[in-house]
Parts: sequence; structure tokens; C-alpha cells
Amino acid sequence: MKLTEKAEANDRGTAQAAEIAEKALKERGIKGKELMRAVLAVEESAGGMAAHAEKDGKITIRIRSFLGTTTIELLSRGEEYNPTENIGQVGNADIDELSDAGQDILRSILLRSLTDGLKYRHRGGVNLIHLTVTRSKRAFLYQTLGALALGVIVGLLLTASPAQGFADLLNTYLLIPVKTMYMNALKMVVAPVVFFSIVSCIVQFSDLTELGRIGGRVISLYLLTTCIAVAVGLGAFYIFQPGSPLSSDMVIASAESITSKTMDVSIKDTIVDIVPSNFIQPFLNADMLQLIFLAVICGVAAGSIGRYSNLVKDIFGAFNDLFLKVTTIIISTMPVAIFCSICSMLLKTGLDALVSVLSVFGVFLFGLVGMMLVYCLLILLSGLNPIPFVRKYAATMLQVFSMASSNAAIPVNMDSCNKLGISKKIYSLSKPLGATLNMDGTCVHLAVFSLALAKIYEVPVSGGALTSIILSIIVLSMGAPGVAGAGLICLSVLLTQMGVPVEAIGLVMGIDPLIGMFRCMSNCLGDAAVSTIVAKKENALDIEMYRG
Repeated sequence: MKLTEKAEANDRGTAQAAEIAEKALKERGIKGKELMRAVLAVEESAGGMAAHAEKDGKITIRIRSFLGTTTIELLSRGEEYNPTENIGQVGNADIDELSDAGQDILRSILLRSLTDGLKYRHRGGVNLIHLTVTRSKRAFLYQTLGALALGVIVGLLLTASPAQGFADLLNTYLLIPVKTMYMNALKMVVAPVVFFSIVSCIVQFSDLTELGRIGGRVISLYLLTTCIAVAVGLGAFYIFQPGSPLSSDMVIASAESITSKTMDVSIKDTIVDIVPSNFIQPFLNADMLQLIFLAVICGVAAGSIGRYSNLVKDIFGAFNDLFLKVTTIIISTMPVAIFCSICSMLLKTGLDALVSVLSVFGVFLFGLVGMMLVYCLLILLSGLNPIPFVRKYAATMLQVFSMASSNAAIPVNMDSCNKLGISKKIYSLSKPLGATLNMDGTCVHLAVFSLALAKIYEVPVSGGALTSIILSIIVLSMGAPGVAGAGLICLSVLLTQMGVPVEAIGLVMGIDPLIGMFRCMSNCLGDAAVSTIVAKKENALDIEMYRG
């Protein structure tokens, strides 16, 4: 919705511009303080423009509303008028003695106080002031959904296009590089975000027993949801019994390149490897368990070094804010990355590979829905209404969906917890831990696909073998890195243990990027649910913000 009106560039026109804005904003449902601030901002902006406009000039007022975001633009030809400069030059001057320049300074201060969405430009002799009245809380969600839908449409069109050479070139030289650069940028900040967020969290605890209590509750709930996820995955498989023999020509020949990779599932080695041999390597490898160990040690030590403690705490806090801001900048480009990721996936796999394992994939999604209901039930049992949680976290689910990496999604998840009203001291500890220990989506995936592939290759699973599978899934999920592709490696290890031919992994290689997106979404949802429950138990949840 767009409105364009004009007013005289004089005192009368200034009042007229304010009236035009007030009427238009009321029609768009804006009222109260937002309306008052916007009208005052328009009046002050128009007054400044009028003072610098050409003789008998005009002020053009443009008001736009789109998907909940409302903006106002004022344009007028004349000498340059910058409402944002010289804000700090009023000093102790007597307001009554202020010159016209001084009045401009006061107007600038007032405009800054009225809106944080003020932008200015002078080009071709025209002054333009852009004011953001309201920002849609779902603006990023709309952009994400639009990018997702556009990626599917373009991907299908390119897949059906006779010019496959062009589609391959586009995928190789544009889509994959953009997606890779975005994921690399996120991975670049994962290690410092995890380290500094945990350190900044721990230094807030004056009582280490409180830290132990919160950490114990978080880990206990993660173990509980992990066991439930395995049960849900097994239950989903035995209810629907997906999987039927497929022709051998559908097996991807490059399966051995995946199954040749190994993952140590030894509990002893996993525990031993938590302690790194040097301080730098965990950052280079983004080893979450080692980073958490280092962060805990540094956080505890920072509070016990005497007169330097406050200085060190401030430094860690500054670095934490720095890397979170860097992450925010990177995440702002997410819609572009989502488009490239979805489009590239469709070009790479095509529809045949998707349809070939549709039944197994559908059961996997059923299991994830079951886990969502489990999270809602756990939140309800903690004394909270799960509806606000689902409503507020829905946008984040779409964001992390395209990442297919729990580690890369840590900053996004932290921001979602902040919006839920969860205290920083809770989520700055629970989120990094969850990205390593809480892989509920991976548990459902391993349970459903391992049994389905065993059925496809007619490999019997006895009661003893099933017990071994359950224990292996729990260990694999906790030891798996929270990066894209880790689920496929875990599945290959599990299939080898079950005696299923290594070629079986080829059936799901083609759609693993899509599976990884759903795994990541479920993993992150579980982290957020546990963080909410622990925050409620610790009285570290802003109930009004949670419900709002």
C-alpha cells in the first residue's frame, strides 16, 4: 500500500505534512505512541526541509506499507539539509540564543529520539529523509519463506529445462559458491561465539554451585530427550514399516567414499578427547566439546584472579558482543543463501531420488512431529503454555532449516532464546552444549533409516541387535559434530555395525541435504525447549516477554 502527497515548503506545509502522515498512519492501524512519534518526526523533518528548500518549493510525502513494515519518505529540492549532523554541538548554550543552525541541531536531536530508523540522502539537489515507523516482527520470516519458495520454483524449472549445461554451470559457479561462502562465514564465527558466550556466562556466576545446578539440569534434560527421540524413531518405524526392495541401479556408486570415513564411537575416547593438548587446536577444528572445556576453565579462572577479574570479565564480554554482532551481519544475508541452497539441492538430486525413498522420509518426518509434541508436553509439564513457545520459535525453525548445521545455528538459536525471554546465563550455556550433546533429530533419523535400509536389504534385526543399535545411536548422536553431513557418516557407521551392505548408504545420499535440514531444525528446537524449561525452573524466564 502506497500513498503520495505534496505540501508547500513553508510553515503551513509543515503542519500539512504532519496531518497527511497522521491520517495515513491511522488508516494503517498505527496508533498510540508509535503514531505520535511518527507524526512529530514528520513535522520536524518537514520543518528542516522547508528551511532549506527552494523558493516556492514543494515537499513530497510518500508512505508505504508492506508486510507489516511502514515507512515514510520526505523529498524536497533545495540546499543540503542533513538532520543527523552536529547533534552534539548544542553544549550549554542558552536555547533562547540559538541561531537557525542551533535550531537545526535541536531538531536533529529530537528526530534521533523519535526514531531509530532515520536515513538521509542528498542527491541531484534533492533532500530525502527516510523514516521507519514500524518494522514487521515477521519481516525476516517473510524473506525466508520467499527465498525458500523461489528456490524450489527455480530449482524445478532448471531441472526440467532442456539446457542442462546452463543449469550445471549455474549450480557450479554461482549457487554452490554462494552457499559455501555463507556456510563458511557462519562456521568462521562458531568457535569464538561458543567460547566467549560460555565464558561470559560463567563469569556471571558468583556461586559455582549455581553453575553446577544449571549445567546438571541442562545435561539431564538433554539425556532424557535423546532417549525419548530414539524411542520415537523406533516406534515410528515399527508403526509404518517403511522400506521395500529397490533395484540395484538406484544405488549410487560413490557410496564407498562416504562409508570409508569413520567415526570413533568409543565412550572412553570421547571423554579423554574432551581435554585438548593445546589451546589453539579446538578453535581451528571447531571441536565443541574441547571448546566447552576451555570456556568453563577460563570462565571459572576469570572470577578468581583478584584485581584483574573485572577487567578480564569486561574483555570477554566485549569479545562476546563483537562476535554476536558479526554473526548478526552474516545472518542478514540468509535469504540469499537459502535460495541458493534449495535450488542447488534440487539440481543435484532431481525428483527421482526424492521419490525413491519418499516412504522412509515420510516416516522420518512423522517421528520429528512426534518429537515436537514431546517438547510441547515437557514445556506444559514445567508449568508453561507451549503455544507462545511454538509461535515465537516458528521463524527460527525456518532459519535453521536451511543451515543443516547445529553448530552454525548457535547464534540464531541464542537470539531466539533472547526473544523468548530466557536469561542469557541460561542460553549461553545450554545452546553450545545442545549443539554437541542434544541431537534428537539425528536420533530419529538414525533409528528410522537404519532399520528401513536393513529391511530393504533383508537384513534381520534381532532383539539383541536392537539393543546394540539403541546404545550406538545414543553414543553416535552425542559424539557427532553439529555440521552438515555428519548424520550420513553416523548412518554409515551404524549400518556397518548392523551388517547392512555399504551400498545401502547410496540410497539416501542424494536427499541427505534435505534430511540434514530437518535434522538440524529438530535438534535446535530441542535445544530451545530445554533452555525454556531450565529457565523456568531457575526463575530466569521473563514470563511477560514469553507470553507477549
